[in-house]
Amino acid sequence: MFSTVAVNGEVTRWEDVRLHDFAQGFFFGAGFFTTFRIDEGTPLFLARHLARLSASISAFPSAVRAPPAELLREEAVRDTLRRCLDADAALGPRFTGVGKLAASDGKLLLTLRPPSPDAERLQREGRAVDSTELGAYRHGEPTPNHKGLSYFRQYTLMASMPLLANERGHACELPTANLFALIDDQLVTPPLEAPCLPGIIRQVLLDAGNLNGMPVVEQDLPLARLAEARACVFTNSAVLVTGVTRLLGRDLPDSLSLAEHLRAHVLRVAAREG
Repeated sequence: MFSTVAVNGEVTRWEDVRLHDFAQGFFFGAGFFTTFRIDEGTPLFLARHLARLSASISAFPSAVRAPPAELLREEAVRDTLRRCLDADAALGPRFTGVGKLAASDGKLLLTLRPPSPDAERLQREGRAVDSTELGAYRHGEPTPNHKGLSYFRQYTLMASMPLLANERGHACELPTANLFALIDDQLVTPPLEAPCLPGIIRQVLLDAGNLNGMPVVEQDLPLARLAEARACVFTNSAVLVTGVTRLLGRDLPDSLSLAEHLRAHVLRVAAREG
């Protein structure tokens, strides 16, 4: 993480941030966050990220003290980001990396980090998903729909990257990523009540409805049905779309080309939304 950060729109240094200003979030985990990609100084899908963050804060009004509403406006965050990039020569106005907005204790914290060191390799080579965590979630459980609450149970599983499933044996998501499988010529992703995070890239693909004749749909996805998948990808805001080249022991070489196709669509939508 870079030293330059912002608290409630004021640019400062990480080492100068006071712990007691974030006591509720630090000691009790009472807060929410969103992580967004920045390409050459431009945040991708910022309005969508802020809408999701605001929705999570509103869902738990007695547990998380919200920052002032004006700080959650898109133009305010863009201005804060621009001033952070201008203030630090290690960043600069054409910075490419990842931003994170964390809301707790009535404050909004913006931090910045470089791109994931394996992001380019994942785009080229994809990743295998060879294990499952059955019963990781319960069907209809609402907490995984909020970024922050879902992170708690996923953190210890990030290195092994298992497929998280509910007690019904239905696929839900991966740690920090949504899942899409190409089955019967449809691109299928589990519904929010599976449950899973309402990922930004997930919604961008669902909004398309149909991509080159391939319907994009929400459906229950029993683990057994994944044996029918011709290709599979996972999505998140940092790396956009990654091909799953092996899924539960089955090689899926078509996943890389599918990921490339979906990534191109996501970037076109990002360019339109600004």
